[in-house]
Amino acid sequence: MIADDNLAKRNLYIMMAAQAFAGAQMPMLFIVAGLAGQSFDINICWATLPISLIVFGSMTTAPWLSSLMQAYGRRFGFIIGTTGGAIGGALGAYALYQNSFSLFLLASYFTGIYMSAQAFLRFAAIDTASEEFRPKAISYLMAIGLIPAILGPQLVKISADIFVIPFIGVYLSVVVINIIGAIFFIFLKIPLPKKIDATSKTGRSRIELLKSPKVSVSIICAMVSYALMNLVMTSTPLAVVGCGYDHKDAADIVMAHVLGMFVPSFFTGHLIIRYGAPRIISLGLIILTFSGITNLLGIELINFYIGLIFLGIGWNFGFIGATTMLATSYEENERGRAQGMNDFFVFGFVTIASLASGSLMNCSAATPIEGWTSVNIAMIPFLILASFSLIWLSKKNFN
Repeated sequence: MIADDNLAKRNLYIMMAAQAFAGAQMPMLFIVAGLAGQSFDINICWATLPISLIVFGSMTTAPWLSSLMQAYGRRFGFIIGTTGGAIGGALGAYALYQNSFSLFLLASYFTGIYMSAQAFLRFAAIDTASEEFRPKAISYLMAIGLIPAILGPQLVKISADIFVIPFIGVYLSVVVINIIGAIFFIFLKIPLPKKIDATSKTGRSRIELLKSPKVSVSIICAMVSYALMNLVMTSTPLAVVGCGYDHKDAADIVMAHVLGMFVPSFFTGHLIIRYGAPRIISLGLIILTFSGITNLLGIELINFYIGLIFLGIGWNFGFIGATTMLATSYEENERGRAQGMNDFFVFGFVTIASLASGSLMNCSAATPIEGWTSVNIAMIPFLILASFSLIWLSKKNFN
């Protein structure tokens, strides 16, 4: 695809506008899904299963949605995403009304279709961008997350209790913001990738891509950054409420966390250009470590705020750095294959993390405080894995 930064900027503005509205559903649902899960007559260990189903939906959607985008374009894929999000919101509201946990899980799966499409925004932002503009495009797109980071928790505060059954209003709000997002995506213009001649080389297979050190380390670092963020964030509302605070406190803490995820995006791209993606990923892993340490030091609100802000910043550096590194490791005709495989592994790992989060928080210990401790200790082996993969890559490049 020929680089055209003017077209890249036009599309970037459209995606930023769509993300400003539709993106609000993710902090909204991560705040309330676990709390709503506890309202059903189920084993409390499964309270975060709805969040896991969101991520599982994203994981299983990524391969086929990536292929559809490769064949029919980004606009088609993003409209499928917002449609899935709207269906998820409508089903979620109906499930709460009917007190049906199984239907609530189905709603979460449809939300995962939106989550998968949202993840492809970072790749769409660089489809027509020059090599120099790519890190900035990803960074600017992530920066717009400030708006849904603020909008989402405020919508939860406004809509959570407007009906007799808690949280129905949140899910109905999700329907509206998906419709708004879909309208913006209609105006997206990203050329389809060049058709590959049947007799020409179609690029590396998935196995061959995974054998590339740059590809495999990019995927590992993205997996770890996103999974650890999800592991801790999923349990945060349960931990905050379990430690005696209000669900509005949980909303404010999640808002601070999501601000931490996106505020650094104003300069992350510039840092990557100056220092390189591996160094920024390394910095992200260090900050994620500080997040875990802060959370282990106490259960005061200030600990939750600081720990979750660190968690967001660490995710930002780790995930944007890994995405940028991956984007320089494949050819255009490998784009759909590499991106779909990356998101399948990333969200597969995140699914496991979200499942583990609920079990660690509610079932691994006798009290919420002990459960919260277990969640944060669980970060350690994965931080080690990502760190050693970066060291291995640096030695490969050096040699």
